[in-house]
Amino acid sequence: MKVMDAKQFEQINVFGTGSPNDAFAQYFIGKSFLNPLTNPQQTSLFLANVTFEPGCRNNWHIHHAKSGGGQLLICTAGEGWYQEENKAPVSLTPGVVITIPANVKHWHGAKRDSWFSHIAIEVPGEETSNEWLEPVNDEAYNAL
Repeated sequence: MKVMDAKQFEQINVFGTGSPNDAFAQYFIGKSFLNPLTNPQQTSLFLANVTFEPGCRNNWHIHHAKSGGGQLLICTAGEGWYQEENKAPVSLTPGVVITIPANVKHWHGAKRDSWFSHIAIEVPGEETSNEWLEPVNDEAYNAL
């Protein structure tokens, strides 16, 4: 369900919007918010609810790993997009689960006309790292 009103969205965003994602703002077009659901010092599995304002998306990026690794997205509220390099974009709605293998270039974010949230899960692996790349350009994004 597309939701443009922030107050209405907060009512359906069951894991909460959290705080502005200032630490990673340079890798996003638009505003995103982060609500950690686990503490990485207490568990090996980090989960966070990531919320995107309408039109917000992250840059192309890669979750590198020697083995294991990657990311899982569990869509929880609003509507968004996910795209791997050289593949068709995937519409994201509540209940959709995206498995992102390690070493795959991709991006994800909100649709232009909806707030969007997903739980991001960093899959444990060996020698993991994230590489942030170029922004998703407006022309490609607006064509979706």
